Amino acid sequence: MRVTFLGTGTSHGVPSIGCECATCLSQDPHDNRLRPSIYLQSDRAAVLVDAGPDLRQQALRHRITRVDAIVFTHGHADHIMGIDDVRRFNALMKGAMPCYGAPATLEDIRRTFGYVFAPDAPKGGGIPLLELRPIAGPFFVGDLELRPVPILHGRKPILGFRVGAFAYLTDCNALADEAWPILQGLDVLVLDALRERRHPTHFSLDEAVETARRIGARRTYFTHMCHDLAHEATNARLPANMRLAHDGLVLDDLALS
Repeated sequence: MRVTFLGTGTSHGVPSIGCECATCLSQDPHDNRLRPSIYLQSDRAAVLVDAGPDLRQQALRHRITRVDAIVFTHGHADHIMGIDDVRRFNALMKGAMPCYGAPATLEDIRRTFGYVFAPDAPKGGGIPLLELRPIAGPFFVGDLELRPVPILHGRKPILGFRVGAFAYLTDCNALADEAWPILQGLDVLVLDALRERRHPTHFSLDEAVETARRIGARRTYFTHMCHDLAHEATNARLPANMRLAHDGLVLDDLALS
């Protein structure tokens, strides 16, 4: 399996509008972060995890022309507001897009994109064609088995996902008790690390490092970073097997079992 990081920033993105901090003005391309999303590819499947407001830009940048399904972690704007751009994938793939999420997440999508699901919605190219599929346990897209991992975004229960020896846990400040056994034996962990200071709905960097140590993956990459964390300076003080992810990072040859 190959994993491409399409976006590794927080909901504001980096640089942030109107900000003149060192990270937002940085010339290091690693400090430019679109809204969080990853793209999974295997021999028989191509899966998008979340569809944020930068989806069009991300798809063009990485020449994404195939998406067999979209898997949603939760229903916040920075994870679903690219849904209208799914229309192009409907045309490319010649059909409705399977969209997987927890029932509460699918309800958020129905409410936010009410025009898509209205009985009198116009047919044709004006609306994305979505096939909402509630997650009740592990499921397959092609040869990719996705195992939901229960995590907490503040007090809101949302989902991370494990695929083979890879796990993706964005937007969290705690793991549910049931999550820990699911995360044993990982090769690669991707984990939320918003900033230095504590936050009510996201891990701080120190909290993320401690959680990563407890999980014990061979490698850990942090995501959903705001402009508080400059790429090069932050990496210089992280443990040897932990790094900030960056937009465009590609992890190849990940095991599916």
